[in-house]
Amino acid sequence: MSQPLPVLTEHFSSIDSWLQSHTSLWQGMPFDYLDLPWRETHPELCHWLDAQSLDTLQKYKENPRCLADAIAAYLPDTKKMLALCAINSADSSDADIPCDNHLATGIPGRKWEQISAFNRVMPMSSGDHWLEWCAGKGYLGRVISASRQARVTSLEWQSALCQDGQDYADKQGLPMHFVQGDAFASDSELLVRDCDHAIALHACGDLHVTLLQHSVSAKPKSVSVSPCCYHLIRDSHYQALSSSGKQSPLVLSRHDLKLPLQETVTAGQTVKNKRFVEVSFRLGFDCLQRALGVSDHYLPVPNVQKSLLNEGFEAFCLWAAKQKNIVLPDDVDFTHYLKRGESRFLTVEKMETVRTLFRRPLEMWLVLDKAMYMSENGFDVDIYTFCARELTPRNILIQAIRKG
Repeated sequence: MSQPLPVLTEHFSSIDSWLQSHTSLWQGMPFDYLDLPWRETHPELCHWLDAQSLDTLQKYKENPRCLADAIAAYLPDTKKMLALCAINSADSSDADIPCDNHLATGIPGRKWEQISAFNRVMPMSSGDHWLEWCAGKGYLGRVISASRQARVTSLEWQSALCQDGQDYADKQGLPMHFVQGDAFASDSELLVRDCDHAIALHACGDLHVTLLQHSVSAKPKSVSVSPCCYHLIRDSHYQALSSSGKQSPLVLSRHDLKLPLQETVTAGQTVKNKRFVEVSFRLGFDCLQRALGVSDHYLPVPNVQKSLLNEGFEAFCLWAAKQKNIVLPDDVDFTHYLKRGESRFLTVEKMETVRTLFRRPLEMWLVLDKAMYMSENGFDVDIYTFCARELTPRNILIQAIRKG
């Protein structure tokens, strides 16, 4: 059952108010701070954080609901807010949608599972002509075409991917047509106008926004979007689509929009260990450059070859100083600054642990803004999860079907 605009608006308003009231806890860049910035405003929360080990903090980051239970006394509305962000799973039609495993050729296993799950929850009466937005090699389109006997147009920017996808479709006799083109170009709207159902699985930032905007003007029967990479936008700040979103005083930078994406479910201990080393090195170097009077704020350095990290902190600092045209004195106590970097890593983890509680609410704010926009423009809209979080944290689906 679709969610009427008043229900969506009320849902959005509750999340919007909560995010506004706690901006100090989730906005800003943790790397900028030498200590927790909330010691005066949230002293009990800071005291609790100080008592946690690094391992415990990492476990809480992986389980926001347990974290909400643990700090309910310090942020009493957190459990209520996470409950408000719960989303029903979409109805699956496995029996009606056969999906031959030979279609998985060349598709990584996790991606194949995501595509299969996405396909299973698409509405049955979506018409004969589908548009696959930002198609890549057309992995999703091939499954839609084969399992639903549908004609699929696949829009993709990279010509090599178009050619690979078209070659596969031709060999398999699938009615797919690849179009090499820019999703942001005005003529891409003509593709939306010509289709019955437009789909986008994990289209990034303004790419999925553009599809929704085209769908409002081009009026296809339905559109299904799983958003991803909210920070990949052309403006410096998020441009709300809905009336309620535009009225909100929240100002979301690209850095803010990265927050929902920090949730991962696949990182192993080796990855975590490497992150500890690199972040500690970066923060240690930052302490050094502050001591030298270069900058009072965090000084980012470029991406580093991971092999350099194996050479130790001193080698990293020499490299980073060269990148920033900083001359280091001969008597630098690298051991001292490494220890400070490791200490600041713990501070960053404390801040990131609290920010964990705002990942899904912020994502729901963004999703609801898009859902309200579609509802305001003549669509019946539902918000579902199309697969388990363990398969991908980006599992939200906006399903919009034009009224009438």
